[in-house]
Amino acid sequence: MSTDLNWFKSSYSSGQGGDCVEVASCPDAIHVRDSKDTALPSFEVSPAAWGAFVSAV
Repeated sequence: MSTDLNWFKSSYSSGQGGDCVEVASCPDAIHVRDSKDTALPSFEVSPAAWGAFVSAV
């Protein structure tokens, strides 16, 4: 399923090989993956949990 998602890279990710995170949103889940190796599995959290995380950081 993760190949059908529209992924967005974090604005804090650099092109220098540093920490890179991508997210894709669906109505019932936010998917998160490492953009340096998209073959690795992604994980998903609820929109409420993602909102709480973003508010905290």
